[in-house]
Amino acid sequence: MLKSFFSRIRSQYTRFLWLGLIAFLCCLNTNTQHVKAADTIRVLCYNIHYGQGTDGKYDVARLAKVIQQTKPDLVALQEVDVGVKRSDRVHEAQRLSELTGLEVRFGPTQHYEGGLFGNAVLTRLPILDVMIQPLPYTESTPKLVTYPRGAIVVTVKGPGDKPLRFISTHFQHNVHEDRVAEAKAINRYFTTKSDIPTILAGDMNARPDEEPIQILLKQWTNAIDKDATPTAPSTKPRSRIDYVFYRPATKFEVIETKVIAEPLASDHRPVFAILKLKQE
Repeated sequence: MLKSFFSRIRSQYTRFLWLGLIAFLCCLNTNTQHVKAADTIRVLCYNIHYGQGTDGKYDVARLAKVIQQTKPDLVALQEVDVGVKRSDRVHEAQRLSELTGLEVRFGPTQHYEGGLFGNAVLTRLPILDVMIQPLPYTESTPKLVTYPRGAIVVTVKGPGDKPLRFISTHFQHNVHEDRVAEAKAINRYFTTKSDIPTILAGDMNARPDEEPIQILLKQWTNAIDKDATPTAPSTKPRSRIDYVFYRPATKFEVIETKVIAEPLASDHRPVFAILKLKQE
């Protein structure tokens, strides 16, 4: 009887030790994954076509679902309406913030139909600073309709609690010289005065081999997939005009980059990238 009793005790103790070891290993694995993920930044760039999908419907909730599926840390939005008549006076930036649970900052570039139109940034990272930077553009004439251009620059607390700068921008759609001037301005404003790690995302309205992109590549690295997958128009994409760039190159590593096959919510497909910020 006594031998049997001690045998049962030994068996229960052994099981206890094994359960404890398994629990420890599980926690160790979880912590390791957390450390690995702590240095990565999930980035989305999306021209949302002022909320209008390719079916003609204005549906901000549909856009929010596309954004949420990527679980982003930073989102660069272009063509955002705030209080504009065509999109039923909806504050699209604020609405997307509410639906995604991300903080938002809006960078207007012009008045339009009683409201504002421009770029925006959504982020789950703590915001340290915000700036709106106008970009050069050709003013409209009776024969040429153009739009003011700009960039919204949001500095956040990134991995290691260090500042990380994130820029959302949109280059001119119908004047090549404007796109060239805007690319040069981006390089001038955001590459010469600071070595802070920076991610630039936007609709550049230029293909990878065209001059505006080549100008940017003098100072930035393009987080683009090897096939340079087209992003517009979203139903049958022919042109790659939406991008995620970063600098300095030595501070980042591209873990993943792709164009999301979403043909309905906007006339552009979103670009997604996972970047690892290298710690010193």
